[in-house]
Amino acid sequence: MAVTLVNPSGLPEIPIYRQVSVATGSKLVHVAGQVAWDETGTTVGEGDLAAQVEQAYLNVGAALAGVGATFDDVVKLTVHVVDWQPEQMPLLLDGIARAAAKLGITPAAPASLFGIVALDVPEHLVEVEAVAVLD
Repeated sequence: MAVTLVNPSGLPEIPIYRQVSVATGSKLVHVAGQVAWDETGTTVGEGDLAAQVEQAYLNVGAALAGVGATFDDVVKLTVHVVDWQPEQMPLLLDGIARAAAKLGITPAAPASLFGIVALDVPEHLVEVEAVAVLD
């Protein structure tokens, strides 16, 4: 496998991701930020953060699969949430868990979460981008 995920001593262990990823592959994959669109471009879960997180993660999974990758190959996830508030964390985690169950994965790559003002269209609440490495 091209990616090893690590929680070095001296850093906190976060249940939903690891602090460090080490990539040894030779092909770098950048997945554009994925929003809550279905395959027809219709927004899924308008006004529902958990549903939109789920769809965005499913879209990342589809993008990865399209180039022969999986979440096991991901070295970094970046999540952007419109008008983020810390009390929304359960909704974010619920959406991730629902997508993970559907995909049969445990997304554990290092991740960053950013609160932002807006995305491409007003109905989008979240965007998820990924970087992966393949052998």
